[in-house]
Amino acid sequence: MAKKWAQEVTEKSNALDLEKGVFTRKDPKKIALSLKKSAENSKRRKAGSYQSSMSMLSFYINRAGKSLPEQQKKILEQAKIELRTLFNKN
Repeated sequence: MAKKWAQEVTEKSNALDLEKGVFTRKDPKKIALSLKKSAENSKRRKAGSYQSSMSMLSFYINRAGKSLPEQQKKILEQAKIELRTLFNKN
């Protein structure tokens, strides 16, 4: 069975090299730190580090939709707040 396109984008994004399982972690700060590190280390991204990391996180939340457990969605939404803090965007 072919992978869904959203999963392929997440795994093979031309903008960020994500750590395996980053979106399944239970600690929002660790998710945010991983996304920040991936964005800052990327030489292929077209936008800034903050925008790239926030976009990837939002993309994952939106594409997972109803299949994303409510508890994990809360963790990922908290990771958005952590990203804003890490990038001084509060």
